[in-house]
Amino acid sequence: MTARAAIDLLRERMNEVIIGQEHVIDRLILGLLADGNVLVEGLPGLAKTQSVKALARNIESKFSRIQFTPDLSPTEVLGSERLLESDGKSSYKFFPGPIFGNIVLADEINRAPSQVQAAMLEAMEERQVTIVGKTYKLPELFMVMATQNPIEEEGTFPLSEAQKDRFLMHVKIDYVNMPSEFKMMKMAEEQRYNKPQEQSKISQALIFAARKEASSVTLSDDLGKYIVELVFVTRYPLRYSHQLEVIIERGVSPRATLALSHCAQIHAWLEGRDAVTVHDIHAIVHDVFRHRITLTEHALFNHKTNDEVIDLVLGLVKVPSPSDIKEESK
Repeated sequence: MTARAAIDLLRERMNEVIIGQEHVIDRLILGLLADGNVLVEGLPGLAKTQSVKALARNIESKFSRIQFTPDLSPTEVLGSERLLESDGKSSYKFFPGPIFGNIVLADEINRAPSQVQAAMLEAMEERQVTIVGKTYKLPELFMVMATQNPIEEEGTFPLSEAQKDRFLMHVKIDYVNMPSEFKMMKMAEEQRYNKPQEQSKISQALIFAARKEASSVTLSDDLGKYIVELVFVTRYPLRYSHQLEVIIERGVSPRATLALSHCAQIHAWLEGRDAVTVHDIHAIVHDVFRHRITLTEHALFNHKTNDEVIDLVLGLVKVPSPSDIKEESK
């Protein structure tokens, strides 16, 4: 099986069990291929957790689930050293926590207190954890897929800017349409009487091969400069628009530049192209910028959303013409 066939199979299997959420499934697969962490936000019952489980169930991986609560401690996430006695001798042994998985579901991450969120930072960015001065590497295939509920505020701790910036994308999940809801109902009835059959898992080697292929997708200098200018509009809004100046308090970080360029490459590869187009950038920019733009009090008072601000940013930057991009590639 080729790397592309494996990813197509993964997408097909996930869409068979998660009905009507093709956008979310595509973003989870994109995050897997981009080797990044994904934050999924949506109301209860919209298959946030099931989507992550469906991904882990179909690939060769160790799945870990962490249910975040206000009384959770860092050691319950990272692990701890314990004193053991053997043959009259005492020694410390490290017992890894659930963070040492391949696909880690951080369920309701905004319920975790600040010390637990801080403990996650090193794992999400550097793929390692430090316990009592010792560093332990995480698996080569590792990604955190976190969920959060946007409406429940009691007992929650808003993610810090540093924590949010560690997520490659912030994906929103919404209600499905009526045909999908009906199909979901019929499928649930069938599953009551028919046990799902076990399917062969997609190997990690194929995932790594797909990552390598996707990273070879060409990004022209013109489109690279276009990405950088989109970033700079969020940082220096007054240079482009007085309206933006009063609604953007803080623009996106350099991680956003790297994330947008890399995600655009993966998106192009997933759609069967060997070069990034403007379509790829526009398709992914909201998910990459959404959690990295901080709005002013004025914007929040006027019920502006981050997605609306991103639309304004897109309207202020000239799109490179296809002829310019083709001319450069010659």
